Amino acid sequence: MIQRIPSVLVYARHDNAVLVMHRNKDPNLGLWVAPGGKIELEEAPQDTAKREMLEETGLVVDALTLRGICTEVSPRSDWQWFLFIFETFSFSGELHADLREGELAWMPVETYLHEVSIPQADKIFAPQVLDSRTSLFQAKFVYDADLKLVEWVRY
Repeated sequence: MIQRIPSVLVYARHDNAVLVMHRNKDPNLGLWVAPGGKIELEEAPQDTAKREMLEETGLVVDALTLRGICTEVSPRSDWQWFLFIFETFSFSGELHADLREGELAWMPVETYLHEVSIPQADKIFAPQVLDSRTSLFQAKFVYDADLKLVEWVRY
């Protein structure tokens, strides 16, 4: 039986920059992504977001805003994601990367959105999530067996 993997992404914001990670392992090897990870049993998405930010970045998140809810589906059993996408402007601590995951960088939002390699779905949802004038972004992304995005639907 195929099961969706509940997970979170967290876009930490400071001035006009966003904290992103250059992944050095799958999924998304070699791409720039927001820190995040899988929701553990008995965790709420907000708890996971705070835990993953501490583990991957060293930052303690004080407040989170839910900015997106997305599913990613494919014929592959290992590509069935259910994403809660958060944004935070409120955090403390000293930045340090978990190099098992990837290297961190504060990147201007426009650079992140237009000048570096990011996952296919992120190219669609990130501009919406990072624009505070927009409402909660909700979508379904459908991939083929080679993980090429073939369609998406916004709700």
